[in-house]
Amino acid sequence: MTLLKSYSKVDESGEGWFEEGRRRALRRRICAISCLSCIILVIVIVSAVVGIHVSKSNKGDSKDKNNNQSQSAASIKAACGLTLYPDSCYRSLAPLLNSSRGEMVQPEALYRASLQVAIGEISKAAKYFMENGGLKSVFAGNQTDVVAALENCRELLDLATDHLNSSFLSDKLTSSNAVEDILTWLSAAGTYQETCIDGFANTSLRLNVLQYLKDSNEFTSNSLAIIKQVSDAAKSLKLRRKLLTARDDMGMPHWLSFKDRKLLQSSKSSPITYDAVVAKDRTGKYKTIGAALKAVPEKSKKRFTIYVKKGVYYENVRVEKGKWNVMMIGEGMDKTIVSGSLNAVDGTPTFSSATFAAFGQGFIARDMGFRNTAGAIKHQAVALMSNSDRSIFHRCRFDAFQDTLYAHANRQFYRECDIYGTVDFIFGNSAVILQNCNILPRVPMTGQQNTITAQGKIDPNQNTGISIQDCKIYPLGNLGSVPTFLGRPWKDYSTTIIMNTMIESLIDPKGWLPWTGTSAPNTIYYAEYQNFGPGSSTKNRVKWKGLRSITWTQATKFTVDSFIYGSQWIKDAGVAYKPGL
Repeated sequence: MTLLKSYSKVDESGEGWFEEGRRRALRRRICAISCLSCIILVIVIVSAVVGIHVSKSNKGDSKDKNNNQSQSAASIKAACGLTLYPDSCYRSLAPLLNSSRGEMVQPEALYRASLQVAIGEISKAAKYFMENGGLKSVFAGNQTDVVAALENCRELLDLATDHLNSSFLSDKLTSSNAVEDILTWLSAAGTYQETCIDGFANTSLRLNVLQYLKDSNEFTSNSLAIIKQVSDAAKSLKLRRKLLTARDDMGMPHWLSFKDRKLLQSSKSSPITYDAVVAKDRTGKYKTIGAALKAVPEKSKKRFTIYVKKGVYYENVRVEKGKWNVMMIGEGMDKTIVSGSLNAVDGTPTFSSATFAAFGQGFIARDMGFRNTAGAIKHQAVALMSNSDRSIFHRCRFDAFQDTLYAHANRQFYRECDIYGTVDFIFGNSAVILQNCNILPRVPMTGQQNTITAQGKIDPNQNTGISIQDCKIYPLGNLGSVPTFLGRPWKDYSTTIIMNTMIESLIDPKGWLPWTGTSAPNTIYYAEYQNFGPGSSTKNRVKWKGLRSITWTQATKFTVDSFIYGSQWIKDAGVAYKPGL
């Protein structure tokens, strides 16, 4: 992340051969994918799902064996032909030919083999960042930004490895929930590697990092492309199972414990027994949120509830990756506040600047405020960062300037929250829905322009994007002549949808701002659907190919039911939500 420039995350001028090569690879794939390759892949997938195998005859005949071997090679080439990196895909999967017995290689075997090579490669990359003979051998000096980037990369590659391993160990691909989980985890694994690279922007080691993560990035992308094709083909053939969601008359899942039901349905005044109570006035067991989190058991499937009494808690909090299913409840977004001030100008990378960071899966926060008080002059300074899969923030406040809310990775849902900021203040590469929220641009530094979103999708097969639904966008104070935009495309496949939202007149008629130059990549996906208010007119919007008009059916793809498959896990959390349009 750029530390000193006031209006940039990553210096795009340093992308060089790596980024251009990635774009050329995509163009080649689009031109090269033929109808025959698609047909072959569908045949392979159908064969796997319904259990049809290519029969072998005349096993003793060497000619038939060669034909069968060609079938094996064709199935691999067909699958790899739909990836961004077909050469590295075929090279890594070719060893399957030796164990295929002349049959078409089934998609599950292709997918698992692709994951194995990705896990092996990212393990090598992690060692590169850890060992003295690796990246440290080309790094001389004690530059604060490089040292911090190295530390972040170690953590990010560890997270990526976890997600790849989870994908490998997941259920069979015919299970719909397993496929959606895998798409999410592989998307996150790619995001973590990209964030590692971004951390070295404008440093002498950027090209070294790009080169060393090249194979792990490509192998992860290949795995994602293969599982995406499995998912798409299964959807089109209507072979995916529907999840059973037996519920009682209250709309709660039948397996939810009595304690959780009472907790989630209770009002603030109801007496509740919590697992931990945090209070600055010593009326609870813990004085800090961090201390209470240490009491959370590792990887527990049981909900652990922490009640945080009113007060301002000056601490940087991390819900570590092993702390699962934590629910944190405050006394109100303006009463229970977590406050910090880490920022880029003072030497903390954006990824590490969050006042509150959630990593453990299933995190829920309700009636709390999160703020970063560094101010506009300190540039990137995050109030909240979530990497927690299936995380929920209900009636929360996020208060900062640049980079306020870092929805970094995995599936996230925000309901009835207030979000304040200036530059790129809702950003990241998660699959995130903000519903019934207030979004309030504020006065930035002199010379800056406000941009509400900066979405970071890097791969067309990632299931990520920012979806803003039924919200209100209006200014905090008098913005005067400050240009304010709905967003700008951070990466080549930036995906942002704003729908059924009230937009006041603060938004510039052009609507969207380029990241660099005068336009945006054609590969982005931006849309505005049935918004209202004086700033919602699309008459004078930018004329980008990637800014499109969408139908009701297309808009539905970015709702809770379709985009984050949240009807079960959000409802289980006792949070109100709108499943569709």
